[in-house]
Parts: sequence; structure tokens; C-alpha cells
Amino acid sequence: MGSQISGYAARFNDVTTIGNDFRERIAPGAFRRTLIDNPDVVIVLDHDTGRVLGRVSSGTLSLREDGIGLYFSVEVDPTTPEGQTAIGTVGRRDIKGCSFSFGVREESWQDDGDRLPLRTLEDIDLWEITLTAFPAYETTSASLSTRSVPAKPAVSTTAAAVPLSDAAFAVRKAADLRQRTMEMKLRGMLV
Repeated sequence: MGSQISGYAARFNDVTTIGNDFRERIAPGAFRRTLIDNPDVVIVLDHDTGRVLGRVSSGTLSLREDGIGLYFSVEVDPTTPEGQTAIGTVGRRDIKGCSFSFGVREESWQDDGDRLPLRTLEDIDLWEITLTAFPAYETTSASLSTRSVPAKPAVSTTAAAVPLSDAAFAVRKAADLRQRTMEMKLRGMLV
């Protein structure tokens, strides 16, 4: 069985609040230039570039901008630890959303006075998309589908899952905090 994860890494015109500092939305066409100029984007788990699931240049990740947003489809390798994690967590719906790392080329701001300012991302440099349990935009999506493909011979077996100890949980929690801090810095919220 081959496994594919697909969905929307971003949806146009949906508004979210970033750090209780401002609201943000993505304008239609915000990804158009970057998909042409720098199409070699990767998809990772939880913004961890050491946990790559697919890449445009390798043919395992496809991206397209449509009327809804930035659609993705990735062919996940079930023989890798990252692939197994993605298949399991997306399949169980523990992870059902996405995020992305980017640089802003063009944006506009609106200040209504009585509400948080609204930033509209109009043109961005897309670096990666990520599967995450905590997306900034709740309307993003990721779902698993499986289909029959010729089976590859098994090379190794996988170890049984081991519950995290308190120390390992604390390390994972600290890594998650560093990741969210990095994302806020990338979005211009922290200096």
C-alpha cells in the first residue's frame, strides 16, 4: 500500500490571530511567484527540517495554488521513521492541520482602531510546509489516503512505540517551544 497525505497548507482570505498582536490573512495569488521562481519546497513534520517527508524536486511533493489556497499532495515513504509518524498521526487525525515557513515580499496593513490590526500577505517566499497539530490557521487540512501499489520487499522491521519518560517529554516540549518561537520570529513577531 502506498500512502499519500494531501490537503491545504494555507487557505485564502481566512483570518487568524497571531500571538494576540495582530490578525493575518493570505491573499489569493500570494504563492504564485514563489511556486514559479523557487518551486523546490519541502514538507516536514512540525517545522523540523531534520524530519523531511517530501520535496518538489524529488517528485514526492506537489504544490498548486487554486481558488481555495495552497494545495499539497505528498507521497509518504512508510519505510522511514518520519513517514511512519506522519502516516500514523495524520491517519488517526492527531495531526490534521498545516503551517508554513515564509518570508514576506509584499504585505498590506489595515487598522480598524477597535480591533487588532490586519496584515494581508500578498506575495511571499515559501520555504517549507509542515504537518502540525497546532496550525496558526485552523482551516488548514491534512488527510491520509492509501492506495495499492507494488509492494517493496521489507528490509527492516520497526521497533514498538515506547512511551516517553518525563525527561523525554520535557525535552520534546522544549523543542516544540523553540519551534513556535522560530515561527514567530519568521512571521516578524519576535526580534
